[in-house]
Amino acid sequence: MSKGQADITVAIAGLGAIGLEVARVLDAGIDGLKLSAVSARNQAKARDNMADFNDPVPVMEFTSLAERADIVIESLPAAHFRDLGSAVIAAGKIFMPLSCGQLLDNWDLAGMAENTGARIIVPTGALLGLDAVRAAAEGDITSVRMITRKPPTGLAGAPFVVENDIDLEALTEATKLFEGTAREAIPGFPANLNVVVALSLAGVGPDKTLLEAWADPEVTRNTHEIQVEADSARFSLRIENVPSEANPRTGKITALSTIACLRGLVSTVRIGS
Repeated sequence: MSKGQADITVAIAGLGAIGLEVARVLDAGIDGLKLSAVSARNQAKARDNMADFNDPVPVMEFTSLAERADIVIESLPAAHFRDLGSAVIAAGKIFMPLSCGQLLDNWDLAGMAENTGARIIVPTGALLGLDAVRAAAEGDITSVRMITRKPPTGLAGAPFVVENDIDLEALTEATKLFEGTAREAIPGFPANLNVVVALSLAGVGPDKTLLEAWADPEVTRNTHEIQVEADSARFSLRIENVPSEANPRTGKITALSTIACLRGLVSTVRIGS
């Protein structure tokens, strides 16, 4: 970012495990970026969490964040996704959704963004290799398959688990809970498998990206393996993410990926496509 240029302001909708970590890093200082506001269901708790910040920011209603920021990061329950996205895009700002699975049911937001000059930027999140998938998608991709294995605690509360009355605590061996497309997976795992939607949007789309989701009491990390066949390359990638202590449904690397995405918007030198 050029010297003398004003900082890009960032607001965070949702101050949970990911949002608070990103907020702390922004408060500590990233050249060219400035935390400007946050929203939280429990505003008093949010203020307490920012008590040791160098520069605590206002805690606002999430639909008002776009008035205070150039970029709004979404880290909210699925029910609030559209209201936030619509407000940010109507204001012509950058919308950075972490619950990117919700984009599938709200894809018209992309059309709205074309009309308002807004942008939708999805961080890589808990996966790796999206650069390779995006590059392969410039040619012809034959197939994309993802196999996810999580400790049972990382899938607790998922609608699919609740609706099918699956006792995760009783599992003694790896159990395949789901097999299907990325689009089919998200309703059952809206807070657990956003990563497969990011993969699908980088590659062949949510109806052609296949997923297996396993609950495995033998693993301690959220593990994702992707297998890609394309006319330009064949590759298989595997990542084992340490679950967040505050929210085992997501990995520690998710917040770090969001921070890296933000840095990429202001860095003089950016590595990767």
